[in-house]
Amino acid sequence: MDMMISNLQQQRQVTEQLRREAAIKRISVSQAVLEIMKYITEHEQEDCLLVGFSSQKANPFREKNSCTLL
Repeated sequence: MDMMISNLQQQRQVTEQLRREAAIKRISVSQAVLEIMKYITEHEQEDCLLVGFSSQKANPFREKNSCTLL
């Protein structure tokens, strides 16, 4: 009996999850790609990997000071 109630609760949770997922607004892939391309072109001047860093210290990818052995 407990197993049947547990199974019923599990099925209700699955049903609720499916309802939530069905309610999500969807867009076509082609529209999503166009929006991504638009975002990229609008923000490419702010992308440090494309335009570089204002100073070497601002670069988090710079080579760290090497350790020298005496």
